[in-house]
Amino acid sequence: MNIFYNKEGVGDVLLVQHTVTRPEEVTTASYGDVTVIRNAETGEVAAINLFNASSYFTIDTIGKVDVTEEFVAQLQSAFSKNGAVVELDADFTPKFVVGHVLTKEKHPNADKLSVCTVDIGTETVQIVCGAPNIEAGQKVVVAKIGAVMPSGMVIRDAELRGVASTGMICSAKELALPDAPEEKGILVLGSNAVVGEAFN
Repeated sequence: MNIFYNKEGVGDVLLVQHTVTRPEEVTTASYGDVTVIRNAETGEVAAINLFNASSYFTIDTIGKVDVTEEFVAQLQSAFSKNGAVVELDADFTPKFVVGHVLTKEKHPNADKLSVCTVDIGTETVQIVCGAPNIEAGQKVVVAKIGAVMPSGMVIRDAELRGVASTGMICSAKELALPDAPEEKGILVLGSNAVVGEAFN
């Protein structure tokens, strides 16, 4: 789940992205200041818009809002006040973590892609990576599913040239780190980086 707010650019609307669905597959229902957008086929909540958001709580953020237990509780209260029965499925774990590249193999259908298995602490995932400097044994930064990159791109499960990829191994430039090199290549961390820890 990702939450966004930009009063100057969008207006006093809090945008809650719950799951990914195509626009033609949704239904909407409004309850006062709350509009709930659902997948038309499954009924699963895809997104929620809370209008007049500043009348329910103070938001100092422009862009992505930190999802905390306290903020989710305030959101649930705002929904209830408007008669919207919605239970938010919030994940409070970090979305950018230290990963350890366990294996690297050539992609079967693309010369410049590698298929990597990466330990991210809580699980081992398969990630397709196009960086020329990726190697087994490296400690790297992994953007997990649901992470929002500085560019605004949301990381989702993907399939690249027929191979499943869960997450993204990041470069310094993609992370918008100061003095990031212009040349292509993932950010390689020191050997003392702890697998599974949040990368801030």
